[in-house]
Amino acid sequence: MRAIVVASGIALSLAASLEAHAFCGFFVAGSDARLYNNASQVALLRKGNRTTMTLSNNYQGPPEDFAMVVPVPVVLHKEDVKTLAANVFDHVDALSAPRLVEYWEIDPCDPPRPRKYKKGGKPGGMVDEKEREDGAGLGVKIEAQFVVGEYEIVILSATESSGLDKWLRLNHYKIPDGAAEALAPYVRQQSKFFVAKVDIKKVNRDEHGKVVLSPLRFGFESNDLRLPVRLGLLNARDKQDLIVYVLSPTSRFEAANYPNVFAPTNLEVADAVRAAFPSFYAQLFDAVVALHQGRAVVTEYAWQTGSCDPCPTPPLDAADLKLLGDDGDSPDVYSWVLTRLHTRYDRQSLSEDLIFREAKPAEGGRSSWNGASGENDGHVSDGGSNNFQARYIIRHYWSGPLKCDKPEWGNWGGPPDGQAPSPSAAKGLADAPRGKLSLKEVVHTKLPELKLPGHAAPQHKSQP
Repeated sequence: MRAIVVASGIALSLAASLEAHAFCGFFVAGSDARLYNNASQVALLRKGNRTTMTLSNNYQGPPEDFAMVVPVPVVLHKEDVKTLAANVFDHVDALSAPRLVEYWEIDPCDPPRPRKYKKGGKPGGMVDEKEREDGAGLGVKIEAQFVVGEYEIVILSATESSGLDKWLRLNHYKIPDGAAEALAPYVRQQSKFFVAKVDIKKVNRDEHGKVVLSPLRFGFESNDLRLPVRLGLLNARDKQDLIVYVLSPTSRFEAANYPNVFAPTNLEVADAVRAAFPSFYAQLFDAVVALHQGRAVVTEYAWQTGSCDPCPTPPLDAADLKLLGDDGDSPDVYSWVLTRLHTRYDRQSLSEDLIFREAKPAEGGRSSWNGASGENDGHVSDGGSNNFQARYIIRHYWSGPLKCDKPEWGNWGGPPDGQAPSPSAAKGLADAPRGKLSLKEVVHTKLPELKLPGHAAPQHKSQP
């Protein structure tokens, strides 16, 4: 074993030659190499007291062994750990990412009729049915060993953090300064340490020769739902971006020990946002987090799994839930809730691990039947079901001729040529450039809490 990563869930790079994605801890590099990270995604499927955690790890570089370590509450066994396809996060990310939509005002002299929905239907009409190796003398014990795919997995326990720190160093790992201190709370909590070493001879490579490691999924019983994110700060150069997808058969989730805030939604924005949507949303997100001294956890999506509006990709189904850890005995897979939580933190703003709890349903970020922004002036409201998303709107106001005496304004649909564009998603937010747009200039909806004055909608030449 020549390089070990104590996982941090965050996209990272080793100098110019090694790139990786891991989760929830700190990175340890062989020799004098340094590992840094700035972004991560993790999925948590929570059912009763059982949590199934999915995380992805990829790297490119010299053919060296590679490993990660994650604090876990119990000893894991082979049947608890699975490897998954590399695209495991693609669907939940595409479905839940903040999206940009466009509307064209319908001829005011030919307004649409109200649409009717099935019971339980949502605006948009989308209703889907569907001392070395053995740790002797250091208080380090190997609790279990097994192989899953390309991973050689060891579960460790430790009686003192300095012993675990020394065990890593004796095995020739250059670990970050302060590791023993950071590990101490997990040792006091009697956490175990999940070590997944990679056998480079077994990994797959893509068509460009890049190593693609299989994402790992493992499950365990625990009374609470938490992420051990503090260890990741040992490798942080600056801010770290964290997106957590929580899947539950009954509820949306929120942070229990940090301020919760919903992303401002249903904001009307200028056409210029289309060309720089990730940059726009990153600036808006930063402004929201800054209101809470950098400690906020932002809800960007909370929606029942059986529908979406608009739908950039089909809703989640039973196969998606099974992939992420559901045992398949749920009575109604379409009533599950997908919650997307997003935070951006550093050493000053994060003082303890993230703990999550169930929360009441929320609605927001939808349109009314005629395409108007119909929900609480762009904010969230309590709902009977979960239908909240971060949604931003470019509107093209009617500029054609009027052929009637009593035009009916404010009805919206697709473009006149019928070629509706797909919703754009805000991805890669950790690295999205800030400052490309002025929020005051491009946000047309008034948002006092962010000191955005808003802009009056353009009037047709025939309007009074």
